[in-house]
Amino acid sequence: MTLFWLLFNVVIFLLLLLDTKISGKSGQALSVKAALVRSAAWIGLAAAFGVGVYFFMGPEDALQFAAAYLIEKSLSVDNLFVFMMLFAYFKVPAAYQHRVLFFGILGAIVMRTIFIFAGVALIERFHWILYLFGFFLIYTGAKMVTGKDAEVDPEKNPALRWVRGWLPSTPEYHGERFFVREGGRWVATPLFIVLLTLETTDLIFAVDSIPAVLAISNDFFIVYTSNIFAILGLRALYFALAGMMQMFHYLNYGLAAILVFVGTKMLLSGVYHIPIGVSLGVIAGTLAIAIAASLWLPAPPLKKSE
Repeated sequence: MTLFWLLFNVVIFLLLLLDTKISGKSGQALSVKAALVRSAAWIGLAAAFGVGVYFFMGPEDALQFAAAYLIEKSLSVDNLFVFMMLFAYFKVPAAYQHRVLFFGILGAIVMRTIFIFAGVALIERFHWILYLFGFFLIYTGAKMVTGKDAEVDPEKNPALRWVRGWLPSTPEYHGERFFVREGGRWVATPLFIVLLTLETTDLIFAVDSIPAVLAISNDFFIVYTSNIFAILGLRALYFALAGMMQMFHYLNYGLAAILVFVGTKMLLSGVYHIPIGVSLGVIAGTLAIAIAASLWLPAPPLKKSE
């Protein structure tokens, strides 16, 4: 089993490097067409892995992988809204965004691995943690509906405040470099500050997404691999949806409903086990309805700030 995990992570790292190599020359933004092709390739790879899970581990585990992947992928799409806002706030040139996303993905893999280890260990030792996670997910879903967590202020990000207070930095971008030498010392560029801000923002998202996927399975293999495959295609998906994000104006409502559903599933775990096939159907159906509503219905009126 140790050999499998070693090979799996090595292959994932090599795939990331290959994706970077074929993304184009340094200083070039990824086109929407190329991003769509790459997104389809990553989704196809996840589907192929799911087929492998079916043949080697059985249909139950395959359905769990599919449901967990679907949850993580849909929550990742919602995260892209915030990433776009961060890039706009820091005025990151489009040609440099893919580099930030690449290292952001590597950091997200490390952080989520730690979260998954901790979450699975806690559930195995303290089963009541499931109920705590359930209440938290329902609360998070309610916040998404009311819009109370829609605003992300970069100025309040602890990483940004720490860097500006303690780490020497330069106000100008220096290509894709994170650090440059000025006046005989190394200083951080705005691109490094953006990376730290993105990483800490993703850490906040992981607090929502990891409990959600643990509602589907507490098998480390399922939770970890579904998270990895969902994160892997995030960079290509960002560029594919960059010009279309405003189309999915009802996606938040669908995601909120999914979080409430999986939170309820956790709360009922000690009384009634919702079959994984039903869970997968509810998740997929809710996403389909949210996307269809976004495409066919006009956007809801914006709430006036008080």
